[in-house]
Amino acid sequence: MIETYIDPSPVNFQAFKDLPRDEPIHMLNLVLYRDEAEYPDGHEHAGKDWSGRRAYEEYGRTSGSIFRRVGGSIVWRGAFQTMVTGPEDRVWHDGFVAQYPNAGAFFEMIKDEDYQKAVVNRTAALEDSRLVRFAPGNAGEGFG
Repeated sequence: MIETYIDPSPVNFQAFKDLPRDEPIHMLNLVLYRDEAEYPDGHEHAGKDWSGRRAYEEYGRTSGSIFRRVGGSIVWRGAFQTMVTGPEDRVWHDGFVAQYPNAGAFFEMIKDEDYQKAVVNRTAALEDSRLVRFAPGNAGEGFG
C-alpha cells in the first residue's frame, strides 16, 4: 500500500520552520491529481464535477498573484514520464520547482488570507503530493 500526503505533518513542518528564513529556497513539488476533485460540502466548486487537474488549475489561478507578490517564480516544470529509480508503482502527474527569495516569503504566502482560501483547491485536487525544500545550488555540467 502506498502512503499518501497532501499536507505537511506537524513534525515535518516544524523542521521546515526551524531552518533559516532569510535565505533563498527551492521547493520541489510532485503532484498526483485525483480523478475527480473532492471539495468540502458547501464550497462554491463542490458538485461541478471538476477533475483534480482542473481544481489544481484553479489553485494556480487563485494563488498565482500572491505567489508572485512574495517574489515566487517557477524555475522548472515537467510532466512525469516514468520512475527510473524508486518504486515501480509510484507515479506523478506533474513536477515543478518553485523558487522563493527566502523562506520568509513562503510563510508570508501561506499566511495570506486569500491564499488560505485558494489552497482549498489544492487539497481538493490532489490524491498525493510531495513538497521538498532545497537550498539552491550552482548549476553546471557535472553531477558533483
